[in-house]
Amino acid sequence: MQIAANTVVTLTFELYRADGELIERSEEPVSYLHGGYDGIFPKVEQELTAKNVGDQCSVGLEPEDAFGDYDSELVRVEAVERFPSEVTVGMQFEAAVGKDPTDTVVFTVTDIAEGKVVVDGNHPLAGERLRFDCTVTEVRSATAEEISHGHVHGAHGHH
Repeated sequence: MQIAANTVVTLTFELYRADGELIERSEEPVSYLHGGYDGIFPKVEQELTAKNVGDQCSVGLEPEDAFGDYDSELVRVEAVERFPSEVTVGMQFEAAVGKDPTDTVVFTVTDIAEGKVVVDGNHPLAGERLRFDCTVTEVRSATAEEISHGHVHGAHGHH
């Protein structure tokens, strides 16, 4: 079966920085619903269209194709009193970033010093050029429920 809209694609992948440094490798195959459901980078999805089980692809991703450009406006310095007493570097907090309280960003604590906490709302890979290599391991038709929910159910997907 070829990859097309409303198919469930299962693959293994490796994600690299532009300099070739391996960032992540799937330990187990992962699945996504193909056809614009935002389950994978759109540029990768486009490259996978019409591929079959066993096919491989390697896709270069500019920042706008992956995690976006680095936004210095998402780096903030706050008083330590605004955080729980056990705040540590690496902790994450969700906070509103505009007038709409549902418009939230996950901020990561990157530094604590002199009564101040530095938080960064950028994805750790924001601003980076990446390469996504993958191998298709399975393709099947999506169920009506998966299509209506917009994501995969069952093995390798959301239950």
